[in-house]
Amino acid sequence: MSQRVVECVPNFSEGRDMAKMRLITDAVETVAGVRLLDVDPGADTNRTVVTFVGDPDSVVEAAFRAIKKASEVIDMRLHSGSHPRMGACDVCPFIPVEGMTMEDCAELARRLGQRVGEELGLPVYLYEQAAAVPERQNLAVVRKGEYEGLEEKLKDPRWKPDFGPATFVPTFGALITGAREFLIAYNITLNSRDKAHATDIAFELREKGRVARRGQTSAFYSSGKELKYAEGLFPCGNCHEDFATFEALEAHCQGVHGYDLRRLLKLNDIDAGKGVVGQKAYKAGLFKECKAIGWYVDTYKRAQLSINLTNYNVTSPVDVLEATRRMAVDRGLVVTGSEIVGLVPFKPLLDAGRHYLKLQGKSPFVPVEDVLENAVFSMGLADVAPFDIPKKVLGLPKVYEQGLMAMKASDLVTEVSRDTPAPGGGSIAALAGALGASLSSMVANLTKPKNEDQAAKLLAAAEKAHRVREALVLAVDDDTNAFNAYMDARRLPQGTEAEKVAREAAMLEGLKIAVNVPFATAKLSFEAMEAAAVAIEHGNPASITDGMVGVQMAFAGVRGGIWNILINLKDIHDPAYNAQMKADCAALLAQAETLLRQAIAEGDKRLEKMLG
Repeated sequence: MSQRVVECVPNFSEGRDMAKMRLITDAVETVAGVRLLDVDPGADTNRTVVTFVGDPDSVVEAAFRAIKKASEVIDMRLHSGSHPRMGACDVCPFIPVEGMTMEDCAELARRLGQRVGEELGLPVYLYEQAAAVPERQNLAVVRKGEYEGLEEKLKDPRWKPDFGPATFVPTFGALITGAREFLIAYNITLNSRDKAHATDIAFELREKGRVARRGQTSAFYSSGKELKYAEGLFPCGNCHEDFATFEALEAHCQGVHGYDLRRLLKLNDIDAGKGVVGQKAYKAGLFKECKAIGWYVDTYKRAQLSINLTNYNVTSPVDVLEATRRMAVDRGLVVTGSEIVGLVPFKPLLDAGRHYLKLQGKSPFVPVEDVLENAVFSMGLADVAPFDIPKKVLGLPKVYEQGLMAMKASDLVTEVSRDTPAPGGGSIAALAGALGASLSSMVANLTKPKNEDQAAKLLAAAEKAHRVREALVLAVDDDTNAFNAYMDARRLPQGTEAEKVAREAAMLEGLKIAVNVPFATAKLSFEAMEAAAVAIEHGNPASITDGMVGVQMAFAGVRGGIWNILINLKDIHDPAYNAQMKADCAALLAQAETLLRQAIAEGDKRLEKMLG
């Protein structure tokens, strides 16, 4: 059964008194099975974003203990800060990480909400994917009026809490909990102290847009005159056309600008079904799944756009950053950098790094650490605070931190030479394949292509070599781990018939793993050979020998992997499995031998031509 992992990111209305926050995070860490990943306080927002992960039951328990502690140490009557908030623990979302569905996380939110309502006597609202009614999905709608308006809001039957009493608790306020996709809290910093500068751009970005205007007297959109709908005159907020009916305007917005006008108005608390005459007209924002406001951060002495990206697969940090950079220039401003509050998933940061590498005319298929470093530099993520990649990025590629590949090369050579059966030939075959892939990647990446066809072939080779290298680096340790697992199975007790049967089954499973790992090594090493062959044929002539060494090393990975398969088959008493594996190995070896001959012949021909 796969592991079940959920992330929880409660936001607490305290960012100045770290002693109080320590009491809250200590409460989280009292729960076994939970790992505290990040604590990100902000003095100006007076808010701290806490991130922890674990199994579902443990995470719900940790969230409850943290909220209980917040109710004891935070007094909302004394709170002030620039970030919208409704309670001492303002929001507490659950996010699926592994083996969890969105509905699973919604159920966790409901469990937490019910417990907080019953045991702590606090009003609780559900939002996003856990919302009981569609009207409460949007966080901004649920939080409207904030803490200061909560007492009156609770008197309205339409805003009866989902859990807990409809009673105002002055020291706490209310909790909002739910389930959502991973939200990237992303701030973009300007070379200005004027909050209005940030707000003007933020309103252009966010999905709900802004009040439409015309007749701007400067580059700032806010300098124009507000538009309103009137009988027989319905102006479009995204262009200068006017329409005689709302229906005509609605069709225009969908057909020309690609947005649902009724939905846009609903985001701005206007029900088109009740009529819009006399209401303000609205301009749609640039990006879906994007919420943004402007604020001033006294700590930095600068204005920022505070952005929540609720689905980074729809709108990425790079999307909003580049749009902001363009609009800032138009307004005589400069984006000095940006920051990620809390954690960021690996994928959007990797995509960002590759995006900027391509713009710089570089191959995007280089070591992951180089790609992520490029993203940090290009986005200015260390502008106002340090950006520690291992601590800030969630889901970094798997590494064996204490494994063979973490050793110095000289120590690895020494370890292999010792009188122990592992690490052995399987690990070294994987290492040979990884080195072959690395050389292929190097040649493909440093070659300046002469035409588009050559560029496409070299880029594809670089991508393949990069992917293969990463997998084979892990295979170096995977092979040793597989052998050790087999040896552990051999040491199982065999005093009873049941123990003998269990031992035999464990040994057979271990042997098959010990075969499958080197088979994967062999197949990956063949792909490294393919990348090397392209590098030899199309790569920089001065690096021809690097490609030739690469193909030879990758062939060693193929041959070594197959030898390790065959030596282990002798102990597997499964004729059908053995026959299929032998046939697969023979076919792969024949392909590898043919490719090796062709690649070396091509390399020798080019080398001879160079030598005259």
